[in-house]
Amino acid sequence: MSCCAPALDARSGSQDLLADAARAQRLTEWLHAVRQDDEGIGRLVLSVPEMHCGACIAALEGGLSSLEGIHTVRANLTLRRLIVTFDNDEPDILDTIERAVQRLGYDASPVDLGDLDAERDRQEARKLLIALAVAGFATANIMLLSVSVWSGAADSTQHLFHFISLLIAVPAVAFSGRPFFMSALTAVRAGRVNMDVPIALALILSLGMSIARTIVGEGHIYFDAAVMLTFFLLIGRYLDQRMRERARSAVISLTRMAPKGARLVGENGQAEWVPADELRPGHIVRLTTGERLAVDAVVLSGEGTVDRSLVTGEAEPVAAAPGTRLEAGVLALSAPFDLRVEKAANESFLSEIATMMEAAEQGRGETASLTDRLAGLYAPVVHALAALTFVGWMLWSTDIWMSLDTAVAVLIVTCPCALGLAVPVVHVIAATRLFESGILMRNGDALERLAEADHVVFDKTGTLTTGRPRVVECALATTRERYAASELAQHSSHPAALAVADYLPDPATPSAEAIREEPAAGIEARFDGRLARLGRADWVAEIADRPADAAALRSGLAFAFEGDPLRPIELAESLRPQAVRTVEAIGDRGLPVELLSGDGPRAVSAIAERLGIADRRAECRPADKLARLDALRENGAHVLMVGDGLNDAPSLAGAHVSFAPGSACDVGRLAADFVFTRQDLGAVDNALTLAHQARRLVRQNLTLAICYNVLAVPLAMAGLVTPLIAALLMSGSSILVVGNALRLSSGERGSASHQGLNDAANPTAQQGFAG
Repeated sequence: MSCCAPALDARSGSQDLLADAARAQRLTEWLHAVRQDDEGIGRLVLSVPEMHCGACIAALEGGLSSLEGIHTVRANLTLRRLIVTFDNDEPDILDTIERAVQRLGYDASPVDLGDLDAERDRQEARKLLIALAVAGFATANIMLLSVSVWSGAADSTQHLFHFISLLIAVPAVAFSGRPFFMSALTAVRAGRVNMDVPIALALILSLGMSIARTIVGEGHIYFDAAVMLTFFLLIGRYLDQRMRERARSAVISLTRMAPKGARLVGENGQAEWVPADELRPGHIVRLTTGERLAVDAVVLSGEGTVDRSLVTGEAEPVAAAPGTRLEAGVLALSAPFDLRVEKAANESFLSEIATMMEAAEQGRGETASLTDRLAGLYAPVVHALAALTFVGWMLWSTDIWMSLDTAVAVLIVTCPCALGLAVPVVHVIAATRLFESGILMRNGDALERLAEADHVVFDKTGTLTTGRPRVVECALATTRERYAASELAQHSSHPAALAVADYLPDPATPSAEAIREEPAAGIEARFDGRLARLGRADWVAEIADRPADAAALRSGLAFAFEGDPLRPIELAESLRPQAVRTVEAIGDRGLPVELLSGDGPRAVSAIAERLGIADRRAECRPADKLARLDALRENGAHVLMVGDGLNDAPSLAGAHVSFAPGSACDVGRLAADFVFTRQDLGAVDNALTLAHQARRLVRQNLTLAICYNVLAVPLAMAGLVTPLIAALLMSGSSILVVGNALRLSSGERGSASHQGLNDAANPTAQQGFAG
């Protein structure tokens, strides 16, 4: 014996080394999947295939939230994802997270935001379908035998049929019931319970009672009930799986169309294909006809047309030339382009869209939090009710078989599936509807907040207007002034600056120094030591030789060298399509509409009068807009803010709920709860309509789920519901809730943005940098 010990020790040591190596490899994969923001906060997205119910969500979120260094934990039941944010500087934080997930009884692996595990989902659906087919086949055969027994077969014939039913039912339930048994076993091993624990217990008890009765040759046999129970439970599980696949189908199709790489141009001018995740800002990529762009980039050379429909939903081709910024997913229709990469693949606009769609269920609004808590109470409450039922019937009838039957019926009928699905299924379908309409939702609870909005505030430039003005009059007197203004304009992404840059010639020799952009004011620099400004007229007038009528120019754009006369620049802008109709529709809802803009009174009044907005405020700086929202909130208003641009970001973040167009700057899009990618402003009214429809359906679903449990549980405890009827009722309640939610996906889509109307006007209005 002792001579074998060294060999055993060596083998054990080798196994430990292999386990350590495998763990190190796993942690390396986790490390590569971590995304870190500017503040050092890490973000990790994990795939958790065993996540099936509200109890799983509560276990994972509660178990990880208590760990040191963890900021937030959000479980996404639809995608079976776990999103964890944490202090990236915390030592061994990834090892701590992995051990905690395993301790809770789950297997987790990191995933890329663009990889939606479609193959794994298809395999799971196939397994459920096979299990469903086996259970259905067993049910049909056992029902034939049961009909013979019910028709009068007795004695040895009846006993034979019962044994044949046993031989069919035991392997069928063992095989088809694996999804419930494995989930329950995992939960019990981790010292917790989930919704599959009472289901597995009910299956085992119903099958065990029938086996015992068959052996002793007396009493009613429930093999048919056991296999039919498994069959109907699998129907509910399979429908749930299909519903979740349908909910994320838009994201899956989007990510499948995203290119996996690009042709990187080397120093020798040759292009070589590389994976998208290897592209970095500053790299040069080549895009030829028929190819899609893998990352956000700006055109360096080449002129032609591109298809931006994947990003904006607009099918009409658009022109692209040097300086044009293109998003990931854009398709080149003509001419090759060389482009400079601006963002990594995981930070591209396409990746941002996928992230926003994935966030549809991650938020926890008040209603979703309530249903999560109720679903988390399910297992202990239903076990207590079943035990109480068994004890009560034993005391009343002293019939152990009847008492067990009744307790099993209680275990089955009190299923939280309907309650757990009441909110998320509506939100996921709503997010898909929004996505199909070109509206992206960043937070799962934003839909609830949108339905609560009772006051709407609009920004002007880039929001009510297209944000792409044009110069109609320019008072720049000298070539030096024109070159200086052009160079200043090229250093800003503000729509007014872009209009000036398009209008003026490029400077022959750039000479600007100490360039600085002042939010809500303009941009300044020094030319040969002399200060120059381009921006809002009153701000530019601070350094100019102020003319007598400077006050009249406060509403416009201007340029000046320090000590020289003020040179006004007049711009014209257009309303967004459906702007007039959208403001009217919001007013018809009884919601007050307000316009806040950094532009001068003349420009603001021109747009407000065209739209019929009586309450308008001009010359609002970012702090003024935020103060106005605070005042409205103190008066009890739930403000919906619609804005665009860097100066609107504080207001978008501070509002009760907010919208930004896809053309907004990165800061504006990240601060908003919703992003609409199309030019049509009707997206705001569409989303309001959908939010109210979703709230109504959520309330209906909650009412259905609660009423079902209030009625079904007492009936089961009273012995009026058999296990088979309980399975039918439980599956029926889930199907009813899902079917009610699916009404949202087939709702009317004849909204303003889809009726092809175009009320865009071209009022001439002077526009400053603050709009």
